[in-house]
Amino acid sequence: MLIFFKNFISTIIIKKTSTLARLTWFLVLITFAGSCSLDNIENKTHFAYVTNQKGKVLVIKLSDFSIVDEIDVGIGNRGLGITEDGKKLVVAVKSSNDLAIVNLDTRKITKRIYIGENPEMVRVRGNKAFVTFEPAAIGGPPPKPGSKEAQNLEKKRKEENEEKAKIAVVDIESGSKIIEIEGGMETEGIEFSYDGEKIIVTNEADESLSVHLIDSGELLKTIDTRDLGNRPRGIKRSETEKFYLSTLEYGNKLIKLDEAFNITGSADTGKVPYGISFSGDMGKAYVALAYGKAIQIFDTESMESLGYLPSGDRCWHFSFTPDQKRIIAACGRSNDLLLINVEEKKIEKKIENLKMPWGIVTFPKTYGTLDAP
Repeated sequence: MLIFFKNFISTIIIKKTSTLARLTWFLVLITFAGSCSLDNIENKTHFAYVTNQKGKVLVIKLSDFSIVDEIDVGIGNRGLGITEDGKKLVVAVKSSNDLAIVNLDTRKITKRIYIGENPEMVRVRGNKAFVTFEPAAIGGPPPKPGSKEAQNLEKKRKEENEEKAKIAVVDIESGSKIIEIEGGMETEGIEFSYDGEKIIVTNEADESLSVHLIDSGELLKTIDTRDLGNRPRGIKRSETEKFYLSTLEYGNKLIKLDEAFNITGSADTGKVPYGISFSGDMGKAYVALAYGKAIQIFDTESMESLGYLPSGDRCWHFSFTPDQKRIIAACGRSNDLLLINVEEKKIEKKIENLKMPWGIVTFPKTYGTLDAP
């Protein structure tokens, strides 16, 4: 089509136009060809990948926010990560208790790596994947903290000596599990320390965060959150100053920790904060309110709320688009995927009737609850 257009324009130039007109047509032609080239580049390389707990992994073309493919990894696909080169997708699959490694050139599974019962969160760093799995997870909504049901569950776990959650560290290339790090009960979020030697994890059923050496798994520190709130979930580190932010799901709190993992501040959030992300505007943090049907924005220095972006039901995770102008939110209970304009604070597009979307990452890599550039 482009060759035909060039030939057509050349004929007009030769037969019908003056020197000035020829120059004008030439500039039009260059602009047209250049725009075609940019569109092709974007279409080939700018994608979002979305897990569906009751369906397949969706491939979303970012140029028009459309589903262009689906990858069948098994039911219960939740956590996911992408390698630095954008060539491999790593997906935790609950139904098979494993990690599916997907070649994104072919969108086919190349390896399956057994992890353990109930794998959930995935973070990718270098050639390693860090995957939480929770043998004692009860599934479904947890009992209200302090309730009789919660007390009975805690007693049962102690009596039966139920197994704590673990973080499997996997070599993506070889497909081998390097080490298992023992976390707390129902470990959720994962973040890496600034020196690269430690991980800090959120243990929702223990009401704590814990810090571990990556190489040995040694527990270095436990941070109790009961005084501020229950069920820590998301955690992310700042890239401008050395601090971390974590959400307390049933405390409706955002807490701030320094480089040594001491709690230095907190802020009230909307209902049931979950995933958290920084952005290209490093002074802001964004928090998904699972019951609040919004993404709340915070000033990370003052810890004050700066407003809200509209969202859906139980939007557990979200990601910025690579240009930082929009957020894509995976909303599990309203079964849709939202494209939210950050500046205008409005939902621009929606993909509906999905199958409990859970997590999202993009390539090129960008800021999100599951990833960072």
